[in-house]
Amino acid sequence: MPGDAVRLGNGCWVVPAAIDFTFVRGSGPGGQHVNKTSTKAQLRVMLADLHGLDGAAIDRLRALAGSHLVGDGAEEALLIADHSTRSQADNRDACLARLKTLVSMAAKRPKVRKPTKPTRGSKERRLEAKKREGEKKRMRREF
Repeated sequence: MPGDAVRLGNGCWVVPAAIDFTFVRGSGPGGQHVNKTSTKAQLRVMLADLHGLDGAAIDRLRALAGSHLVGDGAEEALLIADHSTRSQADNRDACLARLKTLVSMAAKRPKVRKPTKPTRGSKERRLEAKKREGEKKRMRREF
């Protein structure tokens, strides 16, 4: 891993040159400020430039990314946009944080569920509780 690489979590990283930031005019309320300044940050990074992800992790990333995924084949990329604040730097940091979250979630292998059977004691306790509840309701009917 190069010294200037951006760490994305769980052993994943990307070279800063592979991250393409563009800034455009945001939408929504803000009046004259929003009409004149380009504070909306858009981060674009190619999936091929993300290092430390195996094939299964890339597939999980595709599933997690949803509408953030653009292009196909070799041109497949993540496009993350943010315009939550009036600060270009804050929106840029929010895009990077969202990228880190997505990649670290995709890098984590999901836990495989092992089917288990209830123990004999738990079955007996459940049946005993059912009998007690039934007895309680039967007693109510008698009065």
